[in-house]
Amino acid sequence: MAQNEQNQPKQEGKAVNAYAKYTGMAVQMFAVIGIFAFAGYKIDEASHHQTKWVTAALSLIGVFASLYLVIRSVKN
Repeated sequence: MAQNEQNQPKQEGKAVNAYAKYTGMAVQMFAVIGIFAFAGYKIDEASHHQTKWVTAALSLIGVFASLYLVIRSVKN
């Protein structure tokens, strides 16, 4: 019984670390996509484009960049 009580804090610590890691990755994805989309929006706004192609293109680039970062983080 004493052995189980000693292992429990270690398991809870691992769960908290995993939660923090994946929450951080979600925030990172949101930030990368948001920054790319905002940059595309500002470029389209300054250029007075009718169709927001730069926003769409940079948003997609942001998605791919954030997926790359997540895959690299999970791989390690």
